[in-house]
Amino acid sequence: MTVKAGIIGATGYAGVELVRILLRHSGVEKLFLSSVSFEGKNITEVYPNLIGQLGEKTDGLLINADKVLENSDVVFAALPNGLAEPYALYCVEHGKKFIDLSADFRFGEDEETYVEYYKKAWEHKELHTEAVYGLPEMNREKIKGARIIGNPGCYVTASTLGLLPALKAGIIDTSLIIVDAKSGVTGAGRNPTMTNQFCECGESFSAYKVGAHRHQPEIARNCTEAAGVKTNIIFTPHLIPQNRGILSTIYAPLVKDMSADEIREIYSAFYKDEPFVRVLPSGVAPTTRSVRFTNYCDMQVYAVKGGERKTLEVISVIDNMLKGSAGQAAQNMNLMYGFKESEGIDFVPAGF
Repeated sequence: MTVKAGIIGATGYAGVELVRILLRHSGVEKLFLSSVSFEGKNITEVYPNLIGQLGEKTDGLLINADKVLENSDVVFAALPNGLAEPYALYCVEHGKKFIDLSADFRFGEDEETYVEYYKKAWEHKELHTEAVYGLPEMNREKIKGARIIGNPGCYVTASTLGLLPALKAGIIDTSLIIVDAKSGVTGAGRNPTMTNQFCECGESFSAYKVGAHRHQPEIARNCTEAAGVKTNIIFTPHLIPQNRGILSTIYAPLVKDMSADEIREIYSAFYKDEPFVRVLPSGVAPTTRSVRFTNYCDMQVYAVKGGERKTLEVISVIDNMLKGSAGQAAQNMNLMYGFKESEGIDFVPAGF
């Protein structure tokens, strides 16, 4: 089985990563690309690294989004928040599948939270009713039968994966979970802003949107669903002077005295069949370098004594452009069409 795939927003950072993945994907027969900013140009003019790499799947011409929709079986939207609904509606009405990399379909039927954080109401609420949250480690079976996927946020992926085993096992106090996360500059997108200019972010390390980041309610929703009780999440993101990668450090009080080895056994058992989550051996620290340009999430667990009781500390790392965005989107496509889950995203980590 093969499919024809389309990418709307192919020249953003997430979009071009999808191009790179789908070019090597054995189940993708044809690839159609769209970009409002560069329509009529060839993608190799925007990204010269793709010169000589396109093969027979695509000529690289950046065409109108309507043509991408017409010609594709599955459509990826790598667009700013608030733009995905019309494309999803077209796909549903024409028997196509839709994978959205923005926040538009991440909140299920919870329009109130979406409006609070993204400042736009939904026009087609029925689409959100059937949309499936695309974190395979949480929703694998639902993803297989979905027509619309809301791809998770990058911070959310690293943080949720770091917490799932502890929440499912009931070993932490959910009344106060602290997530302290750092991201490379690609998380801010390709369009130039004051935040991602070299002179602003180079040789600097800063927190931003403290107590108000859009990924906080998404993390809290995932944790509440996993734990079965309401969770309280304090999430603080930071910008670090590197291109890509997320490191999330998570703290949660343990409900009983446990060793790091006992906790690691719980985590290893929980993720033993997951192709892209690696619970590291004792003494091995997760680094963004070790997952760079891959779809892996690496994590390590610690039992830290700093008061009357021990605290679980989890360090979780991903490549924000792969497992945090385009790689996870391709993983979702693989599940939707019955391809091998690692197809197209089975990159071997470089290690340096």
